[in-house]
Amino acid sequence: MLATIHHYIQSGYQLHAFVIMPDHLHLLITPVESVEKSVQLIKGGFSFLARKDLQWNGDIWQAGFTDHRIRDEEDWSRHLVYIRNNPLDAKLVEDSALYEFMGYPDIAFPRRLKPALINHPDVRAEARTLHPLANFETQDKIELKHATQK
Repeated sequence: MLATIHHYIQSGYQLHAFVIMPDHLHLLITPVESVEKSVQLIKGGFSFLARKDLQWNGDIWQAGFTDHRIRDEEDWSRHLVYIRNNPLDAKLVEDSALYEFMGYPDIAFPRRLKPALINHPDVRAEARTLHPLANFETQDKIELKHATQK
């Protein structure tokens, strides 16, 4: 799975964070084309390798996936923490730093997402006023959840 995730970095998506669990995975990505295409690359790429290298003949993936569009800096941070804590919550390790199937290749907060509110009732309105060229559109940051069948 690690090889598949890393194979499509830049060509299919920008990878920000991931955790591979025994029966599912979580990704924080920016798709190059669409989230559906990114999922197709990961699911299809891993399925191909599993059948070729492991002689796997059964189903690998459940149908569909769950996605969530990241809206702002607070949402971004919440999902990074969720990914980091997943192995701890599943009691796979006592320290998430010890979990080898997790990575954070690009966790810098995306500039196009909305900043967190910092002691100001409407920081976005202030930013638009102070910086007329600032554009705080929501960027396509997606957390994908996929479950494999045992």
